[in-house]
Amino acid sequence: MVDTTIALGQSSRRRGLLARRLAPHLFTLLFLAAWQAAALVAPSYLLPGPAQVAWRLWLFVTSWRDLGHLGASLYHVAASIAISFVIGSLLALIPYYAPLLRFAIERRVGPFLNSFSAIGWTLLSIMWFGVTSLTVIFAISAVLVPFALINMSAGLANIDRETIEMGGSFTRRRARMFALVIVPSLYPFIFSTLRIMFGVSWKVTLTAELFGGNAGLGYMVNMERQEFDTATIFAAIVLIITFVHGTDHYLLAPLQAKVSRHYAG
Repeated sequence: MVDTTIALGQSSRRRGLLARRLAPHLFTLLFLAAWQAAALVAPSYLLPGPAQVAWRLWLFVTSWRDLGHLGASLYHVAASIAISFVIGSLLALIPYYAPLLRFAIERRVGPFLNSFSAIGWTLLSIMWFGVTSLTVIFAISAVLVPFALINMSAGLANIDRETIEMGGSFTRRRARMFALVIVPSLYPFIFSTLRIMFGVSWKVTLTAELFGGNAGLGYMVNMERQEFDTATIFAAIVLIITFVHGTDHYLLAPLQAKVSRHYAG
């Protein structure tokens, strides 16, 4: 009787695990079916079907011109993340080493940067720099700086004071203390910040390139919008979603989990 109960419990757990694995795929199939049904009713310039978008996506990845726009967007994102992370980290370090400036950074600079919209930064950068890659990078960086500022400030606030005191017993040099004690203590926050910035940057990139770029996926979407080439727009959206989700799920999330486990232990 006991063996039968255990076997039934194991079978039930296996069915539950199988159902959880199949549910996302079933949802995807239902979504594609609904999309195809809607595409049969709507004109192709309003809603292209999945097959049409898939074919355009294949043409995208086999076209050097289209891949060039993807490369431009990758460059904009990478440069913006690097610049904004450095600026945000420096702003977080200022009140850590100069407490008198804490009010200015946390109550003035931080709220200002956090409340200013991406559209506002894009329009300002167009006026200052024209329609160039610098405009796109400036607009994205300005939006990302608050994320680095807030997360790195939280990381600095959570550094173990006993660890700082122990490090101070080995060296009095601030540069050495910063490189060997403070920076390693911030590794979990650094990976978390970069992961958040990576996801947000792609949302801002399309807007910045749409209005102020001369290359990139946002610029490409703007050009195809004028030609009513909706299939290309959908293909670009699918490519961005796939790339961002794949990078986050298979690269950034495992790295962050590994670092978090290491420092949690």
